[in-house]
Amino acid sequence: MDSETVFHSSSADTSVTCRPGISTLFADRTFPLNQLQKLLQLHPTDNVAVARVQVAAGEEIQLGPVVVRVSEPIAAGHKVAIRPIAAGEAILKYGQRIGLAGTHIDVGSWVHVHNVNAARLETEYEYCNELIEPSKPAESRTFMGFRRADGKVGTRNYVALISTVNCSATTARYVAMELAKSDLRDFPNVDGVIPLVHKGGCAFSFGGEDHQQLNRTLAGFARHPNIAARLILGLGCETAQAGHLQSDHGLMQLGGPSASRSNGPLPMVLNIQEVGGVRKTVDRAVGVLRDLLVQANDVRREPIPVSELLVGLECGGSDGASGITANPALGYASDLMVAHGGTAILSEIPEVYGAEQLLTRRSISREVADALLDRIHWWEDYAQRHHASIDNNPSYGNKQGGLTTIFEKSLGAVAKGGTSPLRAVYKYAEPVTERGFVLMDTPGYDPASVTGMVAGGAQVIVFTTGRGSCFGCKPAPTIKVATNTPMFNRMREDMDINAGTILEGATVEDVGREIFEMIIATASGRQTLSEAQGIGDEEFCPWVPGPVF
Repeated sequence: MDSETVFHSSSADTSVTCRPGISTLFADRTFPLNQLQKLLQLHPTDNVAVARVQVAAGEEIQLGPVVVRVSEPIAAGHKVAIRPIAAGEAILKYGQRIGLAGTHIDVGSWVHVHNVNAARLETEYEYCNELIEPSKPAESRTFMGFRRADGKVGTRNYVALISTVNCSATTARYVAMELAKSDLRDFPNVDGVIPLVHKGGCAFSFGGEDHQQLNRTLAGFARHPNIAARLILGLGCETAQAGHLQSDHGLMQLGGPSASRSNGPLPMVLNIQEVGGVRKTVDRAVGVLRDLLVQANDVRREPIPVSELLVGLECGGSDGASGITANPALGYASDLMVAHGGTAILSEIPEVYGAEQLLTRRSISREVADALLDRIHWWEDYAQRHHASIDNNPSYGNKQGGLTTIFEKSLGAVAKGGTSPLRAVYKYAEPVTERGFVLMDTPGYDPASVTGMVAGGAQVIVFTTGRGSCFGCKPAPTIKVATNTPMFNRMREDMDINAGTILEGATVEDVGREIFEMIIATASGRQTLSEAQGIGDEEFCPWVPGPVF
């Protein structure tokens, strides 16, 4: 179905024959302004085209040797048949199957949920045959970051209160509110005090998988290089015991120059029941954190190689332009990050579903490919156990924006990962240690997904959106990339970059480089628009997939 191309793999120093993945298709695609059509055929084998702008009923549009007469209004981002499609025939977009025609579809007809079935088709996997190493840059790049005592590098400098359980969440918020009354201008190098609170922490199996996953998440934030100092708040009787967190992840009491003023090391953990109630815990925590603010403020930014950056890749509120503009552009930026020795983390396994065949080809080993497929099968089983189907995704907003099936959505989503080899697959919130392009097992729900990547070490998040997701995630700054210009113009105070210019004549490469430069500037301290609005306190969302008792 795909045309064949020969790529040269620098890792193996041989030529391999393989079919281009979605990002390869768009990496060098340009839409010159004088050749822009209202309908875009994205691959020669496609039997549908995507409306670049609103198309009226009755319009006749030339696509190569074919004239398509549109029989009904087609909204921007939606699909129109450019060939007759028989009932049961595969719908092709990006040169890939995105579903089956539920009925005969005439040329010029709207192609969407009313006439497309999201049937899972048999997939023949290929392995490790599309290894495209990005070219090494002529010059190394640096950003201005915070070098921590353990050698890790931060892009922000927060103080955090981390709740082990929902029962200590209100206390954590009270502590943050109390500190907000202080004059934090005395600590100009501190970005803020954030309460990291959530709705779980109890009523699951002690020491079980959910407990271990929550521990990984909490420990990942406690040790995150964007957090200079932290205090963990527990209730005392919860399943997610702070002591278990300490013993399993080595989180010890805090020392430092100011420790003597507190008659010994500052505590890493306070339990409300042990301290004597909410009010006493607030007072004690505020005293500890005022000491920690002094320590946290004693930092300076310094030049750091870009190779020490971990960037989380996320998309939310996707639309029909996502896989054409913002996601391929982010994929180009991802390849630039990998070329400089850095790390790009793709996530959301339910939104890889149906496009995993592109990633098995790019896996550096059969073991990595099998790890990916194992997670795909886990999600199929997970959905079945809960009497659901992964095909229930896309969301209402995705469909309004032109996405019809999960396969179409996934093909666009994996474009965020560029073309670099896939080097590792990580559990949710597992520390990311491999450099290069990697994958983390997270759900498709954006707050939970980004929480996992940040716990894994991501210091910056790049978030593409077509419908206009308003997202931030302290302590990691979030860069928002709009997929289309109308939404960008409506939400100028929320969107950092407009990838919709690709539909107006800019190249994927142009916008990809813009994203890459924005990552470096953001890592160096430039505020994103979500940060400027203070967004990010409510998005800490640990994923616990198991039952609650």
